[in-house]
Amino acid sequence: MELTAAITHEGDLFVARCLEVDVTSQGESMDEALSNLKEALSLYFEDECEPFDVVHPTVTTFQLSA
Repeated sequence: MELTAAITHEGDLFVARCLEVDVTSQGESMDEALSNLKEALSLYFEDECEPFDVVHPTVTTFQLSA
């Protein structure tokens, strides 16, 4: 299953958030945050009774004038 993660640096930690499923994890490095997210997603899908259809979000950047 291919999923998308958004990783941000918040304080001393990196936060990895799956964009297809509402699951988030964190770590002291980007690699650790992503690894922890993979583990959290494995546990999440363990509890899913039905097959899960992945709907990938559209991710884009834009400019905002303040």
